[in-house]
Amino acid sequence: MHVQTTDWISQFAGLSRLPQDLRDVLVGGSQVISVAAGTEIFAPGQSADNLLLLLDGTVRVQQKSETGREVFLYRVHAGESCVLTTACMLAYEDYSADGVAETDITAVAIPRKTFDDLAGRSPVFREFIFKAYSRRITDLFTLIDDIVFQRMDVRLAARLLELADTKNVVHATHQTLGNELGTAREVISRTLAEFQRRGWVQQARGEVHLVGKSGIERLAHSSGER
Repeated sequence: MHVQTTDWISQFAGLSRLPQDLRDVLVGGSQVISVAAGTEIFAPGQSADNLLLLLDGTVRVQQKSETGREVFLYRVHAGESCVLTTACMLAYEDYSADGVAETDITAVAIPRKTFDDLAGRSPVFREFIFKAYSRRITDLFTLIDDIVFQRMDVRLAARLLELADTKNVVHATHQTLGNELGTAREVISRTLAEFQRRGWVQQARGEVHLVGKSGIERLAHSSGER
């Protein structure tokens, strides 16, 4: 479903400095779209034809290994853009990962023609693109550092805190958490069993209840060194 609106620029601080004539070009050349949860936004081999600026909801970006294991890369939240899409549009390359709507989302779709036009004409638009790109690249380097150097229990503790809802419940299977952290389901199961032994979590089907949140927070904020 397509929705027409003209006030979405205010949700992106980097775009609010655009002069009025270029704001008109951006709004007139873009569309606000709604997508249902579970929809595949992009997949490996597809061309990047639109830059999505997320107004509401979350998009999960992940990559599959040759063995079929999914590795979580990052999430796009409201007020953010997808760095992989930006990179593909700048380099005229196809996607190498999957993007899936984790929730119902509303987003601005900026087609390549408008993207190329504004990237060429507007220093403000270019700054917006590359600032977001730089932030996400830093996040990805942090992810690599975590995978290589951080203990799994520290990483899992941090991810549980990130994913918990307002009732301190994480709605995810052991397999999903394994995908989030780039490890096997069995590793997650063993680590959660230890957390449960310590009184930090209680497990139910598809859920992890953080009943000893302070212990999880202490572990997540530790250095990860033995």
